[in-house]
Amino acid sequence: MAKKPVKITEVVLRDAHQSLLATRMTMDDMRPILPAMDKVGYYSIECWGGATFDACIRFLDEDPWDRLRILRKEMPNSKLQMLFRGQNMLGYRHYADDAVEYFVQKSVANGIDIMRIFDALNDPRNLQTAIKAAKKERAHVQACISYTLSPVHTNEYFVKYAKTLEEMGADSICIKDMAGLLKPYTCYELVKALKESIKIPVDIHSHYTAGLASMSILKGIEAGADIVDTAMSPLALGTSHMPTESLVAALQGTDYDTGLDLNQLNVIREHFAKLRERYIANGQISPKVLGVNANTLLYQVPGGMLSNMIKQLKDAGKEDQLDEVLQEIPRVREDAGYPPLVTPTSQIVGTQAVFNVIMGERYKMVTKEFKGLVHGDYGKTPAPIKPEFTKKILKGEEPITCRPADLLEPEVEKMKAEAAKYAIQEEDVLTYAMFPQVAPKFFEKRNARMHGVDAPHTDYTNKSHPV
Repeated sequence: MAKKPVKITEVVLRDAHQSLLATRMTMDDMRPILPAMDKVGYYSIECWGGATFDACIRFLDEDPWDRLRILRKEMPNSKLQMLFRGQNMLGYRHYADDAVEYFVQKSVANGIDIMRIFDALNDPRNLQTAIKAAKKERAHVQACISYTLSPVHTNEYFVKYAKTLEEMGADSICIKDMAGLLKPYTCYELVKALKESIKIPVDIHSHYTAGLASMSILKGIEAGADIVDTAMSPLALGTSHMPTESLVAALQGTDYDTGLDLNQLNVIREHFAKLRERYIANGQISPKVLGVNANTLLYQVPGGMLSNMIKQLKDAGKEDQLDEVLQEIPRVREDAGYPPLVTPTSQIVGTQAVFNVIMGERYKMVTKEFKGLVHGDYGKTPAPIKPEFTKKILKGEEPITCRPADLLEPEVEKMKAEAAKYAIQEEDVLTYAMFPQVAPKFFEKRNARMHGVDAPHTDYTNKSHPV
């Protein structure tokens, strides 16, 4: 067999801390180790997007665009990667096409090289604007298969979807296994089928939640996977990912040897080991997220969704009904056309399951979001929803069949007008567009801080980075 070195996408600066400590890692915690990370030779470093944007302005009092510019400056030799929710961008609703295009343009101008783009329903129509915009900016488009299990989610279904994404312009495909449901031999068969059907590289992204990720990744590598997502060991395992150093060691001296240096990685490990101790001591990392939760395989509930449901039940004084809710989730999911459980569908299905149980009658109360899912506001569900169920939930209202964003008016100019009193850089308009409730408070604090310091004025407008 010819040598086929495996490439590593390091996720410690984004998905690892999003999974283990609710995205609370600060720029101050990251910055000292960035030059060392830049020398490792990773394929890419995932460091932005996902929930980082929200956490920066809501909890950390940091400008997410500043964070990206610092990451770019400190890691000039690395490809920087972000997670982007297609038509949802980094928010929780669909945005108009002009907003998506503007966000992609600014992300690349400020330093992003690879855009990992996904849709919670695997509806390709929800990815078309983001893919086109990223291609226009000459970024690498890594389009995702949101991996899940159901009667309709077969390997054939995923391969067909991957081919569609390739035809739409994807430069690589990511198997995004957010709940850690990918089993070793299924992974082998899926990667093999993808490699036989598409010409672009395949990446495996699998969370450790159910304890399967290391085995599945190894089988996926044997089947021809080109890239694998891993996290530095202090922030690996549990609801995070398999450890980077372990995979590098496992593949040393084989045809798949990553070529990464364990001594160099150890410098990075030591930095994150100290942070881990601090995060555990101050309660930012809960022991609950560090272990394996194999019942994920039964109910397909990702970690964040589970903690959210436990809180809802606690607030209602019904904590003892968790098992009933876990059993109700697959039924709600079947009724709703088997959506994969990832933001935002995980919360929509989970919340509806909670209501079904605590009300003592299924669908006695229907959330606005669940109604929207059945109405087609989030896109086309993987399986058709039964007409009688649609009728019951929508009370006779007709569902939409078009791409949801086709119903949205352009919104950038309106956002520019609304954000004008706060904005000190063009990117602030996008921060405001995504989180209009949270952003003004953040802007006020940031702007007051800037004006209170006798520092030379920085020109924030459109700092572009040649990709």
